Amino acid sequence: MYTPINQWAEDDRPREKFLLKGKSSLSDSELLAILIGSGSRNESAVQLCQRILFSVNNNLNQLGKLSIKQLIEFKGIGEAKAISIAAALELGRRRRNEDALEHKKITSSKVVFEIMQPIIGELPHEEFWVLYLNNSCKVLHKAQLSKGGITGTVVDARIIFKTALECNATCLILTHNHPSGKLIASEQDIQITKKLKLSGQQMDILVIDHIIITETGYYSFKDEEIF
Repeated sequence: MYTPINQWAEDDRPREKFLLKGKSSLSDSELLAILIGSGSRNESAVQLCQRILFSVNNNLNQLGKLSIKQLIEFKGIGEAKAISIAAALELGRRRRNEDALEHKKITSSKVVFEIMQPIIGELPHEEFWVLYLNNSCKVLHKAQLSKGGITGTVVDARIIFKTALECNATCLILTHNHPSGKLIASEQDIQITKKLKLSGQQMDILVIDHIIITETGYYSFKDEEIF
């Protein structure tokens, strides 16, 4: 039998529970219920959010990939509620990005993954980014070089090294994502890397790694000794 949230015990209601027990005590569905405010005639906000989360295997990353159109397909979710959900998840993604930037010094390929995964790891298209470093391997600048389709993007060596000179970088790390999730370097990836490494040597700017990023993992040319 459906019981509206306002008839629940006070410490079971999401907002009251948030105040009484703290944000960490709430489930994902309860936090989402606070965002949308209400459910429908036959379903509480919490039940509605449980149903939405169940559809994405309770995976918030997958939830963040749903479009407004896909969200409003759930009965009880209108455009305003869908936008509230999408906006909250985008804020979470940006917060992860800011947290990742606390890793200023590159000590391993894993640190590069932690910086770049929030930026390109979950994209449906391919992007090529460059991290520009100083002698201490601290990040001076990061920049998107190009944005492509599902299977590829264009790389311009002139832009890469022009930017390196402008920010006084002595070395750089190449990164791009594979929307397919495949952690393997293509022949094109290998040839581009060799070309850029050779160009960098002529300018005393070292290309120290090329890292392929996916949603859940990474592939380092340096770790795999492709260089």
